Amino acid sequence: MSETTASVGSPASLTSTSPAVAADATTGRARWARIALRSVQVLLALFYGIASALPKLIAHPSAVESFDRIGWGSAAMYTIGALELAGAVGLLIPALQSVAATALSALMIGAFVVQLTAFHGQNAATPLILIVPLALIAWTRRDHNRRLLTLLRRR
Repeated sequence: MSETTASVGSPASLTSTSPAVAADATTGRARWARIALRSVQVLLALFYGIASALPKLIAHPSAVESFDRIGWGSAAMYTIGALELAGAVGLLIPALQSVAATALSALMIGAFVVQLTAFHGQNAATPLILIVPLALIAWTRRDHNRRLLTLLRRR
């Protein structure tokens, strides 16, 4: 009770405890934001690694049919599957997170164009929906690009 009375009664004590309370609240929110972003990264990595890259890399009939339909063949299918798998792994490595998200966004722009042209817009919204969290990751983790450049310049 005396702590409450002291903090309410004294303007000096309000200013001295308010920043600590505000910092605690900010730290708590920032922590939850980091956890949420990391969760999105893991989910996207699982999606790109398992649901998107794996069918291409094992030449699942649905993937083969799609690439035959657009006339790109198996070489493009394996290449795109490998790029998606590399992006999925990159989303999980701190130094590569922003670069991986940016590269996967570029891949999704290409997927959007292909969906519009070769598949007459069928499922064209999917790549656009995936670009939103990828862009958020790329922007939020952009400070990792400086660290990556520093690592690369050392070699």
